[in-house]
Amino acid sequence: MDSVLYLTDGQGSVKAVQIPVDMWRRLEPHARVLAGAPPEPEEPMGEFQEFLRLWDFRYSYDPAVSCPHCGAATEDWREGPDRPFRLTTASFGGLLVFRCQRCGATVRQKHFRDHVSHEHTPPGV
Repeated sequence: MDSVLYLTDGQGSVKAVQIPVDMWRRLEPHARVLAGAPPEPEEPMGEFQEFLRLWDFRYSYDPAVSCPHCGAATEDWREGPDRPFRLTTASFGGLLVFRCQRCGATVRQKHFRDHVSHEHTPPGV
């Protein structure tokens, strides 16, 4: 495991471990439970499927998401092992809300009949 870095003090005692982000994303849910934090809620995929099923806008659905705060971006938020966005809200009325996994910002897509409005809230706000 060349990608794991052990950080030691002057006496050689391990004080911290540094791991790659993709490894952390796989371990984070388990670490949250061990730390006593409540697990993250499941993504509302049923609501998202309902959103797509009722789609009747004048344009095709585009699964690309980007974060104006930190610059994270993906062509399809649903795919890939290293997904930079997590769906937190889906409404058949056109609202999709994502949390940026890199910085914690909230990214909103508001779908209207003829356009999409993009908004975001920086982390901690």
